[in-house]
Order: sequence, then C-alpha cells, then structure tokens
Amino acid sequence: MRKALRWLLALTVLIGTLSTAGAATAAQPEATGTTATDTDIKDRLLAIPGMSLIQEKPYTGYRFFVLNYTQPVDHRHPSKGTFQQRITVLHKDVSRPTVFYTGGYSVSTTPSRREPTQIVDGNQVSMEYRFFTPSRPDPADWSKLDIWQAASDQHRIFKALKSVYTKKWISTGGSKGGMTATYFERFYPRDMDGVVAYVAPNDVVNDEDSAYDRFFTSVGTKECRDRLNAVQREALVRREPLEKKYAAYAAENGYTFDTIGSLDRAYEAVVLDYVWGFWQYSLLSDCDSIPADAKNATDDDIWNSIDTISGFSFYTDQGLEPYTPYYYQAGTQLGAPTIHFPYIEKKYVRYGYQPPRNFVPRSIPMTFRPTAMRDVDTWVRHNAHHMLFVYGQNDPWGAERFSVGKGAKDSYVFTAPGLNHGANVAGLAADEKALATARILKWAGVASATVQADPAAAKPLAKFDARLDQRDVEREPALRP
Repeated sequence: MRKALRWLLALTVLIGTLSTAGAATAAQPEATGTTATDTDIKDRLLAIPGMSLIQEKPYTGYRFFVLNYTQPVDHRHPSKGTFQQRITVLHKDVSRPTVFYTGGYSVSTTPSRREPTQIVDGNQVSMEYRFFTPSRPDPADWSKLDIWQAASDQHRIFKALKSVYTKKWISTGGSKGGMTATYFERFYPRDMDGVVAYVAPNDVVNDEDSAYDRFFTSVGTKECRDRLNAVQREALVRREPLEKKYAAYAAENGYTFDTIGSLDRAYEAVVLDYVWGFWQYSLLSDCDSIPADAKNATDDDIWNSIDTISGFSFYTDQGLEPYTPYYYQAGTQLGAPTIHFPYIEKKYVRYGYQPPRNFVPRSIPMTFRPTAMRDVDTWVRHNAHHMLFVYGQNDPWGAERFSVGKGAKDSYVFTAPGLNHGANVAGLAADEKALATARILKWAGVASATVQADPAAAKPLAKFDARLDQRDVEREPALRP
C-alpha cells in the first residue's frame, strides 16, 4: 500500500485508451469568467490522454463538464486492465486556483461549489471514488479497493490536469471525503498546496470505541437524550407489531433482506442507528420533533420518528447495494464504530451494532487490516503541513478525530460549536473562522496583503450562490460517514 510511486514507471502503458461515453450538450463560454487563454478549455481537457466527454452543462459564470478518465485497476500493475472513472470539472478560469473535491462516494453530475471553492473563487475538480458505480472495474476485483489505490487515482487526475490548471491546488472533502483528502495527502504529500478536511472520522484502533459511548452521555441536553433513548427503546419493546408493519412495507416496495440475513436483523439495525442518526443530521433545536412520551406514543408515532431519522429502507438489499464499496472499506481498512446501549435491557437487543461484514454480499471476501489507519494517524500527527480539520461539536463521527502534533506545520483542528455532520468553516467561532479562511486563501495563493497582515480581514472571494454552494450536510443513512 505504501509503495506509492512504483506505478510511474509503467504509466505510459495506459496512453491511448480513450473512450467516448456520450454526446456533449455544448454550452458557449460565458462572457464573464473566461479569458482568451481558456476559451478552448473543452478542447484542452479532451486533449489529455484517457479523457473523454460525457456531457457539458451550462452554468452562468462557469463551464461544467462531466468526464470519464481512464484509470488502471491496479496502480502497481497498470498493464493489468483499466476502468472508466467519472470526474467533473467546474471551470472558472485557468488563472484561478483549483479545488480537488471528493465526497468519497459517487460524484454528483449537477454543478455545485464546495466551501473552499467559494473561499478562493476557483475551479473545482470532483472525483467519483473507485468502485462506486459507474466507476467500477468489470469484473470487479475488490482487493483493488483500498485507500492507496484511491489516492493514486487522485494523483493521476491531478497530474493530468495540472498542465491545464497550473495555479495552486487545495484538496477537500467532507466525512468519507475528508478521510479521502487526508489519505491522499499522506501518500502524495507533494501534490496539494493545502488540505481542508471536514468532519473526517479517524478510527485508529477499530476494537476500542469507548469515545463514542462517552460522546452519547454528554451530547446536547439530558432532556433531548432522554427523549431519543426512550423512542429507541420503545421501538425494540414494540418489535412484534412494528416488524409486521415493516414486513408489509417491504412487500409493498419489493424490498428483500438477503445481504443482512433477515428482516429482524434489518429492523434492529435501523432502530439502533436512530440516536446516532439524529445527532449526525439534526440540531439540538430539532429535539422538539421527537415524541416526548414514548411509552404513550402510538405505533405510527414511533415508526415515523425512526423512519424519518434512520430510514427503514436502508438495510434492505436495495438500500445497501449502492454503498457496498463503503462497507467493504470499513470492514477491510477504515474501521467502523461499535457503541452500547446501557439504557436498553439486554433482552431487547438481539444483535447489537452489526459489523460491516453483515452489509456486504458474502460472495465478496473481506479481511481487516488494522495497520492502515494507524499509519495515517501517525503520519498526520508528525507530518501534517497546510492541513485544516473542521469538526462539529454535536457530530458523533467527531468523537474519534484527527489530531496534529509537534511535527505538524501550519495545520489546525477546529470545532464548530453546536453543529453536526455538516460543520464548516462558516460555522466556526469568529476568530477561528477568520484564521481558517485566511490560511485557505494563503495556501491557494490568493491572500491579499491585507489578509496576510490581518487574518481577521479574511472573507470568501466569491459571493454566496444558493444554487451552487453546498452548505447543508449531505443527507445519507446513519452509521456511514
């Protein structure tokens, strides 16, 4: 995993594997935001060996491209097959810095701008993580889904696009995307000029998760915790009537439970996600939406609250299938949290938090490698350079987080008060917000002399665009970063 540069010797084997994935819907360059040097940006992108166009979509002030890029299935052995990896390019101007974003899952083909992109008023390249469809090799050799292979995907994309976007580069991502940006930096520390990792979990020792248990005894207020715990317990107490409702719901929608093993296992998994899911996606002010008297609530009240937060469709085969790559990684390298429920009698909990193995088809072999996260954690503590980690105070995933030690340089870990898994720089306390913004501008090479002299003067260079800028947490089922 750490022989990160060997593939360079065989890189030329891949040249010439262009593919045409679809017809373009061409948009004319906007009069604003382009220069004479980049009016042919589509031609420049498509001149890159291995790059092909899926679609171009117009957006005022930008050009937005959905592309395929030919990648080796195995970066250590590039001659052993390739696959098409989807990326998008939100093009502003070649004279601007570029932000390299990945969410760690599938890529959106709708134009969007992440917070660092707005801060630096730059271009944005977004990458679909390998093995998330359609960016999956066929046949799929799952042993080639690991953090080094994915970091090497990013490295090749960066190297290919650096000839077009020659200014500074910042990598970013939220949750699993924040983890991805961190792993990229660990394996290819010379590529990026800075890293902004949002709400990135760091499960160094997979079997030691007491930090999560401690988190759930103090998050929010006692009143809110008691409400949530009571609803979760009541859903298990009423298992029989609510599972009948679940069976009817599954039959109506054609849901099956082959991967997890049974409707009963799926039901408990959904219920046990409930408290975690609330704090991951909700704010303390949302506690008013939780039934105040669970014992006297109707079955529908309990069902609706659990379904709204956890989602009864998720642990079905149909709900799990799109996230097989994540659970595979959780069960082989990333680790997964295990928490306990001291307020629920043992007789009501049959399975407890189930391991990632239960959410991946048995036809896919999995072996956990405990050294992967330890290696990354050690590297970050001692070698972080131009790295910013942002966490939310009330986000469960932040219970196990990255830290920077004495060997780190110009690197920071900040916590946004009261925020959840959608924490960002804008939500930080005023002094930390100013410092974080100033450092991002500096790393991107666009900090004014005023900002360099006084970080308090730092502000995003681009105006907020409600359609383009992503501010809310991306809604995903609980227990997945």
